[in-house]
Amino acid sequence: MLRTLVWFRRDLRLRDHAALAYACNSSESVVTAFVLSPTLLRDERCGAPLVQFFFSALRGLRERLRSFGSDLVLLEGDFADELDNLATQLNCNALAFNQDTDPAAIARDAIVSERFAARGIKVSSFVDQVAFGHDRITQASGKPYTVFTPYKKRWIETYTNSPLCAYPSERLLPGKLLPREELPPSHDIPTPETYGHTSSPHFPTGDEMSARNTLKDFLHQRIGRYQDQRNLPALDATSHLSPHLRAGTISVRTCISAAFAQHANADHATEQQIETWISEFIWRDFYHQILRNFPHTATGPFDPRGNAIRWLNDEADFTAWCQGRTGFPIVDAAMRQLNTTGWMHNRLRMIVASFLTKDLLVNWQYGERYFEQHLADADLAANNGGWQWSASTGTDAAPYFRVFNPTIQAKTYDPDGSFVRRMLPELGTSDYPAPIVDHAYARVRALEHYGAVFGKKVKS
Repeated sequence: MLRTLVWFRRDLRLRDHAALAYACNSSESVVTAFVLSPTLLRDERCGAPLVQFFFSALRGLRERLRSFGSDLVLLEGDFADELDNLATQLNCNALAFNQDTDPAAIARDAIVSERFAARGIKVSSFVDQVAFGHDRITQASGKPYTVFTPYKKRWIETYTNSPLCAYPSERLLPGKLLPREELPPSHDIPTPETYGHTSSPHFPTGDEMSARNTLKDFLHQRIGRYQDQRNLPALDATSHLSPHLRAGTISVRTCISAAFAQHANADHATEQQIETWISEFIWRDFYHQILRNFPHTATGPFDPRGNAIRWLNDEADFTAWCQGRTGFPIVDAAMRQLNTTGWMHNRLRMIVASFLTKDLLVNWQYGERYFEQHLADADLAANNGGWQWSASTGTDAAPYFRVFNPTIQAKTYDPDGSFVRRMLPELGTSDYPAPIVDHAYARVRALEHYGAVFGKKVKS
């Protein structure tokens, strides 16, 4: 009898789940498990908002599995040891999981796979966290793309010829899951405090059911205005799906398929709005394939010339940036949003990243690390890609002489100041600090530092 152990990781759902569908189709019985790693959960790069969201997603996943008469076996400890012990205890003779592009996760998966293969247990892994894997969208030569526009063109061609189909995992579950009474006792869902984090009612929470509702609400209420309003932080114009996509409480296939279905019945103006949202998923795939094909980007610049930038890395400046005390209202309001809610509007992410790396000449890796610690949607590929784009060190990055003027950015994207006032009630009082740098001077300084590395100097 084939019994498959399905190892959940960043795919905390039952619907449209590649590994789970495979297990149900190929096995007589299925066991589901998740491993809590104290080392990973206490790592300085793992923040409270992300942990809180994952634990809420785990709770929802367990409740759904229990509604099917089974359970999620929640383990704690070393990944290979815990999964191996569970497979031995329950006589599992197959392991299935969905792939990850994080270099550390790839190394972890290799260790687990080797352990199971050595015991003669079949191991199967699947592309699931992205629409297309790292080797699916390539140049004619087979080399990966490093520029977004041609990648997007090939991505759309591929999707047009082979639309993504949902896996029938949820429909296949009845009769496949091992009954709860046959499973060993396992851990309760922990709290963030268990691993040294502080939870907050202001941080996002969610599960598979709330993810579906979030997508439905966006498609019905806001996608028709997405292109026009997505850069305005004062408005509720984005999908709010990023934490769900990070935890996998909804699949990227579900979102993209829903967008294309709505696109097929839209008028021309609405088509453009939807296409802009679809482009965000293509950017997501693009950054994931960059990380997978060029793993050095996880620890350094994609462009090696970036190593030669003469950063200032002033500790006081970085602290002011982290605390939202730079004296530039749009920057400070954005950091207040991040620190309070565990999320930041995408336009604001670009503004604060440009300010840190160009105005303050602080290494982008400082900002990348801070975002990892404070975002509920902290994703290595997207976060790293975004920071390297802003710092002009990445693939297809903003040209080094592009330096956002925070005052102009505020006038353009928060013209009436409503977002800034909402986040900074102390604005205009003696409690609000003076600017820590003169932007005009900082821009010239940035051009000098970057120009010395990336090319001839640009006139200010």
